[in-house]
Amino acid sequence: MSGFKDHFSSASERYATYRPDYPTALFAWLAGQCAEQAFAWDCGTGSGQAARGLAPHFRRVVATDASGEQIRHAAPHPRVDYRVAPAEASGLADSSVDLVTVAQAAHWFDLPRFLAEAARVLKPSGMIALWGYGRMVLPGEMDAPLERFYAETVGPYWPPERALIDDAYRSLDFPFTEIQPPPFSIEVEWTLLRLLDYLSTWSSVKRCRAMPGCDPLPALMAELAPAWGDPEMARRLQWPLFMRVGRR
Repeated sequence: MSGFKDHFSSASERYATYRPDYPTALFAWLAGQCAEQAFAWDCGTGSGQAARGLAPHFRRVVATDASGEQIRHAAPHPRVDYRVAPAEASGLADSSVDLVTVAQAAHWFDLPRFLAEAARVLKPSGMIALWGYGRMVLPGEMDAPLERFYAETVGPYWPPERALIDDAYRSLDFPFTEIQPPPFSIEVEWTLLRLLDYLSTWSSVKRCRAMPGCDPLPALMAELAPAWGDPEMARRLQWPLFMRVGRR
């Protein structure tokens, strides 16, 4: 675990509260691609959003994260077994897993070692799905301030791994028989304050805030507020997932 880059333990409670859930249709589709629905491994589970999405479709879900703080803040579910373990050494048995999932986390892994671990634990013809999401697009004139915030205000504070998100994982080595998934999107209805709470979980925002006198969110809120209107009014926001899906 010496190579683990921990950007999230210090804000595990906020991460569990403010990160969005994934669409239920995604998990139904993934389960439908599997020959069996006995055992899924959600790797880099964070606070367990994807693991809980898998739970209605699989008899057993093991959800691992290298951060004990993230696991401590994960919401319990009777079918989810949360464990602290690095992505590259799951402790799972050979050829035991029907589906491996990684939600918004693969870019933090030692990818060659993780992909070898996934191949080891997958059953013959088992499935693997890596997915993520980039910057949402806000409606109308609100998007330009958010784009500047992402690229310029906190841009220098993004860890280098963020480039893989911006590339939608296209450049990742993916040594599996690839399957083209249908399109999926995260959809939420958030107030302006709820949006700012979500932005506070970005690793770049947390790194900026660690600098003396650096809190970029109040200025962004001031830019967004005139176009948003009543900050307590919920707006429908959407951003697409990108995915790499394959079979062993």
